Amino acid sequence: MQWNELTNTITSWAGANSWIAQIFIVVFIALCIDLLQRRLLAKLKLKLSTTDNPWDDALAAALIRPMSLLIWIVGITFAADIARAEAGAAIFNAVEPIRAIGVIAAIAWFLVRLTRNVQDAIVQKGVESGEPYDRTTADAVAKLVRASIFITTALVVLQTLGFSISGVLAFGGIGGIAIGFAAKDLLANFFGGLMIYLDRPFSVGDWIRSPDRDIEGTVEDIGWRLTTIRTFSKRPLYIPNATFASIAVENPSRMSHRRIYETIGVRYADVGNIAAILEEIENMLRQHEDIDATQTLMVNFNTFAASSLDFFIYTFTKTTDWIEYHRVKQDVLLKIEHIIASHGAEIAFPTSTIHVPDLIKADLSGVPARAS
Repeated sequence: MQWNELTNTITSWAGANSWIAQIFIVVFIALCIDLLQRRLLAKLKLKLSTTDNPWDDALAAALIRPMSLLIWIVGITFAADIARAEAGAAIFNAVEPIRAIGVIAAIAWFLVRLTRNVQDAIVQKGVESGEPYDRTTADAVAKLVRASIFITTALVVLQTLGFSISGVLAFGGIGGIAIGFAAKDLLANFFGGLMIYLDRPFSVGDWIRSPDRDIEGTVEDIGWRLTTIRTFSKRPLYIPNATFASIAVENPSRMSHRRIYETIGVRYADVGNIAAILEEIENMLRQHEDIDATQTLMVNFNTFAASSLDFFIYTFTKTTDWIEYHRVKQDVLLKIEHIIASHGAEIAFPTSTIHVPDLIKADLSGVPARAS
């Protein structure tokens, strides 16, 4: 008798609380599916990493976490539906909007991750293969795609929640005017960044400088509001993008050659050797393996200076690398010194000479003799 009563009690409790078991089963199934998809996608990612195509790796890596979010959103909201059917509380009316917004958020998260992974794959492929690529353009396109995803997601969420998109856009147009007046500097920097992306006066990694401002260094990042430049003293310099619309910018990284322009003087006593010295220096420059003889090359006597006969050399190196350029320049200057010395001449330095006419003689008859 007691056993039958216990059995009936358990049966009645299980019948009354079967929804708890159902919720447990739903959550357990969601957990199993999440673990399964993580393992499958991890193995797929490992297998795809052995291929030469970087795009499938980006797709697999972008899918793992958003897929987990999607599984848990669907599982938890389904469990909430079971609880709503039993409890009937008003709070469970929010389950449907939460499910819809969660699915939209998971898809948007996947697209954002995919965009970032594709961007990284393009940059890595360009670095590894050595093929020319424009990192600035890749960054700009990726940022525009992400901005489009965010805006589209926000509009779809508003539409899902029952808001009128046309009304939101109309309000945004009116509000945009007010925001435009309040944030004109921010908008100026935004459009300044857009012009940098379109005109591309410089890219990430370029060495730039401005004769109008105290700006010189290597471009590290081009954002929508600020451009980050690393100065040669290794300090970061943050410049609003609107600044570049009103200043001149030099980009030495895009130069085709580097120039050697030096003035050298020899003594007045070597005036008879100056023509031969200049001719030999010019021949040396034209035959130098690091000098581009197809560019302007001049070696000419220039001026009668106060203590020297000055001539200048004007030529261009083949390299644009700053360190290599100074090595070539050093080699050229040392060879010029050797040529001057080989003609018995010397490089001049500031001197003063006093000429005493022969007719002037010192009269020492009135000077008393010094005591011994």
